[in-house]
Amino acid sequence: MQGVVMYYDPQTREGRVIRDTDRSEYLLAPDALAGSIFMWLRQGQRVVFDLDASGLATKVRTGAEVDMARTAAD
Repeated sequence: MQGVVMYYDPQTREGRVIRDTDRSEYLLAPDALAGSIFMWLRQGQRVVFDLDASGLATKVRTGAEVDMARTAAD
């Protein structure tokens, strides 16, 4: 899914994203940035994310990470 960061607190790792397609809001899972090269997010930043079984946003990636993965796979 694609969306935008509403807010993110790097100290508590709490945040929320809004999905592009229907403006649904999702809280970030505690491990949402695990494995990411980025350690924080900024308000308004475009992201790609998945939802876990609890409906929390997880595996949050920025466009740069998605582009880098495509380049590495080419």
